[in-house]
Amino acid sequence: MMKFRFLIIILIFSYSAHAQYDSEGENKSRFRPGMFWFLTGYHPAKPEIARKYDRLIFDVTYNDWTGGKKAFQNHWASMGLNTNIMFDVPLVKKDLISLGIGACYGFQTIRHNQLTSSLEGNNFTKIEQDLTNSFKRNSLIGHQIALPVELRFRTKGWRHVKFHIGAKIGFQAGLYTKTRFLNGESPKKLKTSFNDPNRLVYSFHARLGIRNWALFGSYNFNKVFTNEQSTSLNLFQIGLSVSLF
Repeated sequence: MMKFRFLIIILIFSYSAHAQYDSEGENKSRFRPGMFWFLTGYHPAKPEIARKYDRLIFDVTYNDWTGGKKAFQNHWASMGLNTNIMFDVPLVKKDLISLGIGACYGFQTIRHNQLTSSLEGNNFTKIEQDLTNSFKRNSLIGHQIALPVELRFRTKGWRHVKFHIGAKIGFQAGLYTKTRFLNGESPKKLKTSFNDPNRLVYSFHARLGIRNWALFGSYNFNKVFTNEQSTSLNLFQIGLSVSLF
């Protein structure tokens, strides 16, 4: 019953917002860029209020590394997701240049199928070719919390071309490897943490696209592991960004 009432309220808000505009798409989308432009409130935005863009962004990414290992040698299923909640601060008239600041949670998986050694008592981590063929799948998994800041450029109109360039600084909340071993017909799973994860995360990123869609790229300047004896790796991501609000 509560779900039904909530649905009725959403429909009323949507209809009321829709009734404020005529049938032309430019007027409908004038102050409501994004998929949820009919769910921004009961009344339409006032003409003098600066327009806001790209406040909730999802980056769907392919994750890989560079440095001590060659890039694009890992499994295609090395996927990740960044969830960005941002404030859009206009810097010039008509909001053609703005500042984006906010918070980001990132989840990354690199399925590499190589041997990872981080033995107890050692403070370094090695990722090397597996000669034993003892496991079915091996993945490097990370969780990050970061504060992004970006400079945003866009053309006029709601069908605008946009370019974002920015940086993030944050904390590596979790970093571990998950291995699925082959033991006859029954695979066994093992989750292993590292002795020398780099907790400090700092990266560069950029987006280029049209309206709600953009190509995304990111590069981490920090090493994945801190010890100089560990395999030297830097994370990078490429993918697609979707802005819903």
